[in-house]
Amino acid sequence: MKYRVLMGALAFLSIGSLKAQEQEQSDEKSLYVKGNALFLPIGIFNLGIEKQISPKYTLQGDVFISPWKSFAGHELQFYSVSAEGRYYFKEAFKHWYIGANIAFAAYNAQKWNYWNDNITQKDDGEYLMNSNLYQKGYSVMLGITGGYQFQLSDRWNLDLYATIGTSQSFYKGYDRTTGRRYDDAEKFNKSGEIIPYRGGVMISYKFK
Repeated sequence: MKYRVLMGALAFLSIGSLKAQEQEQSDEKSLYVKGNALFLPIGIFNLGIEKQISPKYTLQGDVFISPWKSFAGHELQFYSVSAEGRYYFKEAFKHWYIGANIAFAAYNAQKWNYWNDNITQKDDGEYLMNSNLYQKGYSVMLGITGGYQFQLSDRWNLDLYATIGTSQSFYKGYDRTTGRRYDDAEKFNKSGEIIPYRGGVMISYKFK
C-alpha cells in the first residue's frame, strides 16, 4: 500500500514537473546573434542581436562599421547604430516580416555621385573636380524594413532584408587636394532625402 502511494506521488510530481518544463519552454524567448555576409568580404562589419519579446514580435540592435580611409580611391569611413522593432506574420524568426527602424550614422565618405571627374565652377571662379571632393558629417535615419528569414537548421537562419526611409544629413564638404571646404555654408550643409539605407544577408545563430 505504502509502495503504491509512493509511486503515485512520484508519478504526480513527475507529471507536474514535465508540465512546468513545457510551460517554461513555451514562454522561452529566443535570442539570435548575426553577421552580414554581404559586406564581410570587403572588410565592412555589420553585427546584430535580435531578441524575441512575444510570439510574433522581436527587437533588433545592430552596428555597421566601415573603417576604410580610402577604398578604391574613395573615402569610405562609416559608423552607424540602429534599433528596430519587427513583426513576423507567422511567428518570430520565421518567414516574412516588416519592421520600423531608427538609425544614427557618422561618416567621412565620398558620395557615390562624386565618383567622376566632372568639373564645376563656383561663383568665385574656383574650379572643382568631383573626384577630389568628399563629405564629413552625420545623419539621422528613420525607415521601414521588409525581409524574410529562412530556417537553415534548428539554430541557424538566413535573414534577407532591406530598409528604405528618410535620411536627414548634416555635413561639411572638403577638397582633398587643398584640405579646404568647397561648400559655402558657415557651419553644416543640410540635406534630406528618401533612400534605401540598410540591407543585406544576415547569417543568424540561435544563442538560446
